[in-house]
Amino acid sequence: MVTAKTIDLRSDTVTKPTESMRQAMSKAEVDDDVLIYDPTARQLENEMARITGKEAALFVPSGTMGNLISVLVHCEIRGSEVILGDNSHIHIYENGGISTIGGVHPRPVKNNKDGTIDIGLIESAIRNPDFEICYPKTRLICLENSHANSGGRCLSVEYTDEVGALAKKHGLKLHIDGARIFNASAALNVPVHRLVQAADSVSVCLSKGLGAPVGSVIVGTKSFIARARILRKTLGGGMRQVGILCAAALVALQENVQKLETDHKNAKALADGLNKIKGLSVDVDSVETNIVYFDISDGSHITAMKLGKILEEHGILLMPDSSSRVRIVIHHQVSASDLQYTLSCIKQAMTGVADENGSN
Repeated sequence: MVTAKTIDLRSDTVTKPTESMRQAMSKAEVDDDVLIYDPTARQLENEMARITGKEAALFVPSGTMGNLISVLVHCEIRGSEVILGDNSHIHIYENGGISTIGGVHPRPVKNNKDGTIDIGLIESAIRNPDFEICYPKTRLICLENSHANSGGRCLSVEYTDEVGALAKKHGLKLHIDGARIFNASAALNVPVHRLVQAADSVSVCLSKGLGAPVGSVIVGTKSFIARARILRKTLGGGMRQVGILCAAALVALQENVQKLETDHKNAKALADGLNKIKGLSVDVDSVETNIVYFDISDGSHITAMKLGKILEEHGILLMPDSSSRVRIVIHHQVSASDLQYTLSCIKQAMTGVADENGSN
């Protein structure tokens, strides 16, 4: 089936640069960023430091590199240990880089359904320094806000402050994987700088909900960023005339942050619609930002993969999470009418399978 338009719901990383981004990229003033001379990179980094309330910032090619650098700066000594959620992006989706490259030992602690980790569990996971003859030394706690695998749930500022206070009490650092921190800020109606006030470092993705084509920024103290800059070069992340990419990110900050609230409303409306389709279920109350997970009932004759193939024939792309679970992520290049069309196609697919005993 030939469709005039593709509705891409696989992730918010799939957005295409807008015309204003392309124009900014073509006109960007650039220089050698490895030598710290690129003026557009400096402009972006200064703006991100201002937004997050931190002393300094550094542009990096990806969120994975941003998290890796941050962990390695805080855990300079090999064999250090980091406490993090067992369902966190760093622990599951970043190739075990903190271990394979940094020699840092992960101490996974159970994530709750809302993305938090019980404070008591975090504290009990901190190693007793009196037994360092055997234990690795705990140096860092990592949180994720918003929490992707929990469906984009947001960590409150009160919770983050509490974890930050716990870290300080034990002489530890706190890093926030803030790949979608702007989504959390919009959903909670709390400024980004306040959400991350308790953190020693934050990694912020520019190419997810904000819609820039490439990159993340890490923020922290000036001394943290100075060490991060060296590690970025070590990991192959020094990219010379990077202002071309930073120019697009600056446009994203100017134009797309205010669109996140609409993305969240569209996600909620989609969740409500999906929940009304026979054979599907959504925890609507858990949809706080731009991520929607829905489950296909056990008795259904259709799998997530088959549903994906049917929808692809109608120009709709989504991401099966398992044989019976599907993830949809909303972004600024998906409209409310796109989602109404998506709901119609999903309903048709589910009804068709039921009527035809699984064939379609």
